[in-house]
Amino acid sequence: QVQLVESGGGLVQAGGSLRVSCAASGRTFSSYAMGWFRQAPGKERDFVAAISWSGGTTYYADSVKGRFIISRDNAKNTVYLQMNSLKPEDTAVYYCTTNEFLSRVRVGGSPYWGQGTQVTVSS
Repeated sequence: QVQLVESGGGLVQAGGSLRVSCAASGRTFSSYAMGWFRQAPGKERDFVAAISWSGGTTYYADSVKGRFIISRDNAKNTVYLQMNSLKPEDTAVYYCTTNEFLSRVRVGGSPYWGQGTQVTVSS
């Protein structure tokens, strides 16, 4: 059984930075793609970023490109999302997801999701 546990969310002022983490367990983490989605109140869950199993390929939503960086440490079974130049519109619950196929991660088509971590950006 795959388990994903997010951490690192919190309250930050606009323009600040925050790093959220997702620890995975239950299978061979290093061979699976990982991704981050976010969901603001009253809105759908949206794609944020994704990374291949090797870390060699990454994708970002246009809204976060140039500000967020996704990375992974396969030795620690952990994926990170470094968020810089945060804006109030980045406020959301951030979820991580994983799947064998990067394409499936990008569209949120995996059954594996964490419980989410709240990120709040004040203006």
